[in-house]
Amino acid sequence: MPIYEYGCRKCGREFEELVFSEANPKCPDCGSDDVEKLMSKCCHTGGSCESYGAESSGGGGCGCAGCSGGNCASCGH
Repeated sequence: MPIYEYGCRKCGREFEELVFSEANPKCPDCGSDDVEKLMSKCCHTGGSCESYGAESSGGGGCGCAGCSGGNCASCGH
C-alpha cells in the first residue's frame, strides 16, 4: 500500500496517509474530507549531496530525505 501526502483545504494541515482505497482520507486535525493529494518530493539518485543543496549530517549520510539512518546507500549516493 502506498503512502501519499495530502493537504487539507479547510485548515491547511499537510499529512501523510497509508492508502487502502481510492477514497480520500480525513484530516487528522479538523476531520474534514476536503483534502487534496500533494506532489511528493523525489530523492535524487546521482551526483554529490552538495550539488543538491544537502549538507552532510555527520552520520555518514548527506541529510537528504532519502538518506535513512544517515546512510546514502538508500538514496543512491
